[in-house]
Amino acid sequence: MEAKEEKPKSPALVIASGNKGKIAEFSRILGAMGIVPVALGAALGPLGLPCAVPGPEENGATFAENAAIKAAHYSKALGMPCLADDSGLCVAALGGAPGVLSARYGGAGLDPAARNALLLEAMEGTRDRRACFKAALCLMEPKSGGTLSWEAGVAGEIAGSPRGNGGFGYDPIFWLPSRNLTMAELSPGEKDKLSHRGLALALMERDRDLVLRLLNINAGQGP
Repeated sequence: MEAKEEKPKSPALVIASGNKGKIAEFSRILGAMGIVPVALGAALGPLGLPCAVPGPEENGATFAENAAIKAAHYSKALGMPCLADDSGLCVAALGGAPGVLSARYGGAGLDPAARNALLLEAMEGTRDRRACFKAALCLMEPKSGGTLSWEAGVAGEIAGSPRGNGGFGYDPIFWLPSRNLTMAELSPGEKDKLSHRGLALALMERDRDLVLRLLNINAGQGP
């Protein structure tokens, strides 16, 4: 009786983020690429990895620098390939703010709704509503030190008030004139195609062969 040929395991990739919204977006697209997404935290337990890894100091001046800092930190700490994202909102009338400080805009004690309200207050009476969402991704494989990175952005405007219940972060106040909707009013599938993170992941998908070649160095450690 001939032994059945075992199918090669799909390579695992740790999503170096604690943001549930980002993890959901990554998981949808990475799964279609034949990659097993692994979230930080409790999901690492079955792999025999520590469930709590202190985060690095995100002191980069750009989204790309911060993404690289996080990818290097977590891939070395966990001994697994990691994909890190740094992204945020840049508003023309605010000189590009909140930018890399998007997640900390107004202070650590604010929730997303309070940050949106604070930004709308700062924009009160401002006619120039131009804004853009930017995202930088960095994938690092710890054995080889190999790194791949991608960046993308999407232009829009700051809405007069929050709209929509989808998405997260600044999505309810980010207006897409071409769709006459905010980012929070898009379906998950639409957002994957139009958002800054979705566009960056599309670039990653374009480089799928390079990604899989890098991940296969560690494929034997996948779940």
